[in-house]
Amino acid sequence: MLLGAWPLGGKTNHGSTATAAPKSGKCRFTLLCGGYILFLVVGAAIFSAIEAPRMDEFAKKLNLARSNFLKKYACIDDDDLEAFLKEVVTASERGISILRNASSSELNWSFGQALFFSSTVVTTIGYGHVTPLSETGKIFCMIYATLGIPLTLVLLSAIVDRLMVPVSSLLGFMNAKLGHLYQPFNIRLLHLLLLVIVIGLLFLVAPMFIFAYMEPSWGLLDAFYYCFISLTTIGLGDFIPGDGESVANPTVYKTLTTCYLLLGLAGVMLALSVFYQIPQLNLGQLFTEYGSGASESEKMRLSGAGAPCYSGPTGLYIPQRDEEVRRAVVRIRPRGEDSPSPEDTTPMHARDIRVP
Repeated sequence: MLLGAWPLGGKTNHGSTATAAPKSGKCRFTLLCGGYILFLVVGAAIFSAIEAPRMDEFAKKLNLARSNFLKKYACIDDDDLEAFLKEVVTASERGISILRNASSSELNWSFGQALFFSSTVVTTIGYGHVTPLSETGKIFCMIYATLGIPLTLVLLSAIVDRLMVPVSSLLGFMNAKLGHLYQPFNIRLLHLLLLVIVIGLLFLVAPMFIFAYMEPSWGLLDAFYYCFISLTTIGLGDFIPGDGESVANPTVYKTLTTCYLLLGLAGVMLALSVFYQIPQLNLGQLFTEYGSGASESEKMRLSGAGAPCYSGPTGLYIPQRDEEVRRAVVRIRPRGEDSPSPEDTTPMHARDIRVP
């Protein structure tokens, strides 16, 4: 016997969307690339305008100091001084400080410094103030980073996953208390704002005062700048805690700083996770949801999202080629026990018919 089937959802004709979506996607992607290049150019121009005069000022002071030094110590040859300064610069670039500790490596590769260096490698902060000097160290650093970076991502993801439980509970509480007054989007924005304030106080403001107290040469702006540059994994390396001589126990100080970096990165990832859970703020959808017609069709075919779904007495039926199928026909071969009995007055459409 033949039973008709009818579509429940999905579209069978993707012609108009397949032609419009690629054009819109290409235009938006082109605008994104152009805007990003413009952003880089504007940033370069502003940095150059701000920092170039200051750099010239430092260069003039350095040349004046060198000239005064040679006048004061006329017995020192200019070429000898140049060679010595090159050694100093090379040592400084490799993380070796010659200020009163030229023969000591405690400040550079003590356990606390090595732990701090390891954390900057696996978290991709990479200040660059200390680097492996030996070939063995460089090889081990690459292997260590290859294993440590994914492991760090797993650890941070696990921490964020557990922190999302109280954060989601807070959002549910706010919805229950404020749902009759505000729209869900406004409640989500308030929830995100509260989370950002708490994370900012815990990992930016409070550490700013701590680092400014522990590092006498740092101002509040310098300390806040260090926290921001570190937690965003930029890691410029111009401010490094614990490298001065004012810290009584640098090993403990470096270890605590390592813990701060890991927890701070988890806080940043938590804020980003909550941010991307708000669809209205996820601007990436403007540039990722529109792809080429072929790729979109392939994604829909693999996921089955765009395939029409038909319903019959036996359940749901999804044809394999949705662009060619207009009407699905299900052939049902009845068994003996499924054949209607003369005494059975149950309507045909209400019976449970088995399909082999």
